Amino acid sequence: MNIEVNRINQSVENNTNGFISAVNEEYFYHITKIAEEIVENKDEKPVILLAGPSGSGKTTTALMIAEILGNIGCPTHTLSMDNYFKSLTKEERELSAFGKVDLESPNRIDTELLNRQIEDIEEFRAVDVPKYDFASSERRGIKLNLQRKAGELVIFEGIHALNPDVITVPDSRICKLYVSVRTRITCGDIILHPSKIRLMRRMIRDRNFRKRSLRETMNMFRSVEEGENKYIMPYKYRSDYDIDTFMAYEMNVYRESLMNDLHEMADISELADVTEVMENLLPVSIENVPRNSLIREFLGKGEFKY
Repeated sequence: MNIEVNRINQSVENNTNGFISAVNEEYFYHITKIAEEIVENKDEKPVILLAGPSGSGKTTTALMIAEILGNIGCPTHTLSMDNYFKSLTKEERELSAFGKVDLESPNRIDTELLNRQIEDIEEFRAVDVPKYDFASSERRGIKLNLQRKAGELVIFEGIHALNPDVITVPDSRICKLYVSVRTRITCGDIILHPSKIRLMRRMIRDRNFRKRSLRETMNMFRSVEEGENKYIMPYKYRSDYDIDTFMAYEMNVYRESLMNDLHEMADISELADVTEVMENLLPVSIENVPRNSLIREFLGKGEFKY
């Protein structure tokens, strides 16, 4: 799907808050319909796998779906597959400091433990969900003890959730979701690829929460894309549901935060199309973005209650 800059600007100019509300409500309606279908199959498929590339909004979407399911009578636990990463050895930690360890590889997942716990959860057996500490690159202790009760669902969220080499549980027993930006923004001859929209999300998130400069995030762009093309995109066809997380007003909001920085990074050719699109968008203040918007995952101060 494509959307023109002029169309976005017209909607912003006519009624900014009404436009934002309409976009949010459409997204909420879409994932609510998916949640209702998940409930219909909850006895056969009590485990939900949710995958998507970096900046896709998969964490917030998983939380939103869990909340919707809870509100319609299906309490849902949400677990990050990051907690199933294997601890890095001392040698691997040293190599990773020089970018010589593939931190995106599915081989980093303890697939034996993960699949055993998925099967235990399906069968109502108690599991000790592990806890991974990114600061030390080690799996340390237990995050929580979980025992699914009748009628409850469990969401596993992670970039490798649709990879059949990682998840070996039969498809007949799991529900699979793929989350990403699918819409392209057009501006004259420019067609802005969805990966660039996710890049803007990551730039804001990394600066807000990871103390990383925009240039540092940009320097990681090629390797992140390479990992996505290698480990995530080949398996999106396996999903039962595709979710487009694009919010039609989001680039207008990012303009205020990113425009000056983008001009300072004019030497980076990959950002030329983003900069031109941003320049042609009307700015929207972050104050106009409600706390339950998906893009609060990147902006901060999110709150999801439906």
